Amino acid sequence: MSRRELREQIFKLLFRIEFNSLEEMPEQEQLFFEDTCEADEKDTEYISSKYKKIVEQLTKIDEMLNEKTENWDTTRMGKVDLTILRLAVYEITYDEEVPTGVAINEAVELAKKFGQDASSGFINGILAKFA
Repeated sequence: MSRRELREQIFKLLFRIEFNSLEEMPEQEQLFFEDTCEADEKDTEYISSKYKKIVEQLTKIDEMLNEKTENWDTTRMGKVDLTILRLAVYEITYDEEVPTGVAINEAVELAKKFGQDASSGFINGILAKFA
């Protein structure tokens, strides 16, 4: 899989957090790899590892988002937008392998594919504050 495809799979797995408790997520992760994601062993390991690293930092990521946004907080954001932002903020803040510009661009592309019409501009505006 390409980096973009891997990021999309991480987004899809991370999105499940919005509909399941953290206690249910190990089972959701297993179902994701059995039913949704067609990845080889190496890609599965990468997706799972990065997903878990994001979940470990989720509280801090949400705090950072709430600090940077004006008149918005994570409880008011759309679930797709929030998930994309969480992934991008993780990459900008914690993942040294991903340049900030790439993280922002990829987040905007995810927003164009999965979000609403205004999602890409919304996400770009928030992530610019992290750059």
